[in-house]
Amino acid sequence: MRIDSHQHFWRLARGDYGWLTAEFAPIYRDHEPADLEPLLKSAGIDRTVLVQASPTDAETDFLLRLAETTDFVAGVVGWVDFDAHDAGHRIAALAARPKLLGLRPMIQDLPDDRWMLSDAIQPALKAMADEGLTFDALVKPRHLPILSEFAASHPALDIVIDHAAKPDIAAGELADWARDIRRLAAETRLVCKLSGLVTEAGPSWSAETLRPYVDVLVEAFGADRLMWGSDWPVLNLNGSYAAWMSAAETLLGDLSDTEREAIFGGTASVFYGLDRP
Repeated sequence: MRIDSHQHFWRLARGDYGWLTAEFAPIYRDHEPADLEPLLKSAGIDRTVLVQASPTDAETDFLLRLAETTDFVAGVVGWVDFDAHDAGHRIAALAARPKLLGLRPMIQDLPDDRWMLSDAIQPALKAMADEGLTFDALVKPRHLPILSEFAASHPALDIVIDHAAKPDIAAGELADWARDIRRLAAETRLVCKLSGLVTEAGPSWSAETLRPYVDVLVEAFGADRLMWGSDWPVLNLNGSYAAWMSAAETLLGDLSDTEREAIFGGTASVFYGLDRP
């Protein structure tokens, strides 16, 4: 089974996508299942993981309703207010929804880089671990050392790094990110999404532009801790579904069939529990 481990849907009229403005013209419209389905078929993708794009309870409920009526969506990574006094109750209620796989705070947008270590959110994190929910870490390179502390403090929590922590590929920044991502991979059991690189590379990217970053990720995490994702439709800012899939297949072409099967589906299936009834 081939899995896209990271995609989004949104409906602009819902009004809670504060970051999504007309400035982002290629993606400033509704994106729903009927838009994605033909792209999945062309790419040979069987199922997807639908990820939140707005820090609201309303969007999480909207995504869960969509997932429940969309066969190819395996499940949802939603959002809760981790700082709320009743976060544990909200998490327990969401966990009762069969398609809820995990949660994602939008750490990259928070003013405090060390927020993930704060005392206020510890009850929510415990509730997640108790309910068997996964944690998507939407972080930037500056967060990687902190993420290592976070992982060490929560050994029962399954954590995946979104978009390889968004290295600044367009600016050619590689060395510091590579050092920190290698250290994090060696010191923790975190897994990582091979996604979002096209967005960070800028419009003139090519497979060779991405190769140094992909090579680091494969070396650091190995195939069984790396999962492919499209980040569609954000991907459309600098590319297309077909172009990113083609580039990924080229960049991973020297791996064994078993390793490629892990990256293009197996790792996501195990991490998100899609291999369980």
